[in-house]
Amino acid sequence: MSVVSNSIVEAWSEVKALVEAAEVDVVKNANGNSAAGVRARRALRLLKGKTTNLVKFTISEEKSRKS
Repeated sequence: MSVVSNSIVEAWSEVKALVEAAEVDVVKNANGNSAAGVRARRALRLLKGKTTNLVKFTISEEKSRKS
C-alpha cells in the first residue's frame, strides 16, 4: 500500500476506535446515566469532525489521482 492509502486506513481506524469508545457511554446514557450522555455527545462531536476530515481527505486524494 502507498503512503496515502496507509493514511486513509489509519484515519478510518481512528474513527472506528472513537465509535467503539463512545458506545459504552451511549449504552450507559440509554440506561439513565446523565453524565454518560454528556460524554457520549462530546465523543459524537469529535467523531463528526474526524469523519468530515476523512471525507475531505479521501476526496482530495481521488482528485489528485485523476490529475
